[in-house]
Amino acid sequence: MEFKDNEAIYLQIAAFVCENILTGKWAAGQKILSVRDLAVELEVNPNTVMRSYEFLQGLEVVYNKRGLGLFVAEDGFEKVKAYRKQNFVQQNLPEFFKNIYLLGISMEEIKQQYEEFVAEQQAAKLKEEKHEDKQ
Repeated sequence: MEFKDNEAIYLQIAAFVCENILTGKWAAGQKILSVRDLAVELEVNPNTVMRSYEFLQGLEVVYNKRGLGLFVAEDGFEKVKAYRKQNFVQQNLPEFFKNIYLLGISMEEIKQQYEEFVAEQQAAKLKEEKHEDKQ
């Protein structure tokens, strides 16, 4: 994982975990990687991963089963989506609007690009599902 300089590493690790939940790689009720395992995989200090997991527990995205590890909350997907949406609207959208205004990009152009992106994502998902069915 390549870390960005403009954001705390523990938040980037939390975003990585959230991405795995949103993409369905880690489903509700599923055990997630231990602090040590994720630290080794990402080549970071275990304390940094612990801070990420504590942050996600505070958001109630994951929960601890004593002696067993951390698990994705039943409503983890919805909580991640709500958190990421709020974050996007507050942090990314103003910069996005500023750029499309300065560059003179119309909403029609944005809509067309977005529709093409969605179509590509859906095609990739179908291709992946067909590949999994063959195995």
